[in-house]
Amino acid sequence: MRYGFRPVLRDLSLEVIPGDPVAIVGPNGAGKSTFVRILAGVLTPTAGTVSLEIDGVEVSDEAHAHTVGLVTPDLQLYPPLTARETLDFLARVRGISREGIATVLDRVGLADRADDLVQTYSTGMRQRLRIATALLHDPPVLLLDEPGATLDPAGRELVARLVADSTRAVVVATNDPEEVALCARSVSVVSSGRKRQRREADLGTGGA
Repeated sequence: MRYGFRPVLRDLSLEVIPGDPVAIVGPNGAGKSTFVRILAGVLTPTAGTVSLEIDGVEVSDEAHAHTVGLVTPDLQLYPPLTARETLDFLARVRGISREGIATVLDRVGLADRADDLVQTYSTGMRQRLRIATALLHDPPVLLLDEPGATLDPAGRELVARLVADSTRAVVVATNDPEEVALCARSVSVVSSGRKRQRREADLGTGGA
């Protein structure tokens, strides 16, 4: 992957076991967010190929959107809608059942504000809603880019519980040591667009 003449990612691969979340860490500009967005299908690499496999079977382009849940700090929301309306709209667009909306809102701690307009939400509440949009279709792969960046301690613990209780394959891109300790059991270090090492660690799950 290149931005202009500058290479951002080169020959990266990552194996994630369901229920064994992995953190991607590295200096700013190392390519962590770009890698996550490419895995999610949001960015198209400028060269090479990208494949996502589950149990040895490659996920097709058609199934990709239903396979991956993505949370990024800049994920766009719809301020004139309520949280419930937002998830209802996304469920219709994705062609999935709307029956789980109330459950997802409760899981991210927005049940009591579900019918308030998103434009009245704090930055932390909006981040909780972004997480809800990623969980709505119950994806087997969850990609979290700086998920706790705008969350208070209670919100960070909520993310940690969601990750710890999940049987999904979870990848967390972050530079926050506390977030790594809360959310991951192993760490992959990315530097200059390459994966330098993977460190298995007894990091715990912080209140999960």
